[in-house]
Amino acid sequence: MMLAAGVLTLAVGTYAFRWAGPALRSRIRFPAHAKQLLEIGAVVLLAALVAVTTLPFGTGHLGFALPAGVLVAGALAWRRAPLLVVILTAAATTALLRQLGLT
Repeated sequence: MMLAAGVLTLAVGTYAFRWAGPALRSRIRFPAHAKQLLEIGAVVLLAALVAVTTLPFGTGHLGFALPAGVLVAGALAWRRAPLLVVILTAAATTALLRQLGLT
């Protein structure tokens, strides 16, 4: 019962946050400096996420396939490819290199 209550609470909270953006967009104005900091923060957060998921610290051998897939994803993202294309191409690159034995 507690699990269901927790899931329901998180679902309602998530919906509220997603609703708040469009609902409050015209009412809240951020200063230009705050917008710039938010944009930089998003880039730093994504870079940290890539570093943590790409480099398996303390797990032994770091193969070639995973960093190559991330490199392909980075190149496609830099070229402003759609997110789905970036994800699928990076996954396919990693899978192909692993299939070829370049783990």
